[in-house]
Amino acid sequence: MNITITLTDAQEKGLAYVALSPQEWAENAVHNRCRIAMDEIYEAEVARMTADPSITSIPADKDAVVLAADVQTAAQRNAAAASAAGE
Repeated sequence: MNITITLTDAQEKGLAYVALSPQEWAENAVHNRCRIAMDEIYEAEVARMTADPSITSIPADKDAVVLAADVQTAAQRNAAAASAAGE
């Protein structure tokens, strides 16, 4: 997946003021947030699998566990919450 961010000249100047490389800073921020989310999914999925007596093995590969996890996106969770609230 490619994500493109367009900055105004002023935003670029502001980011360059605090970051040696605005591109590297943005990539690092996104990669780090992905890592945190993947850790959350992995921990929840391993806990679910550990509690299920019918599951006899848990994949050793974290990516495999995350990709196989049946989780809702943030948009799906927000829509469900809005629906439950009667919005």
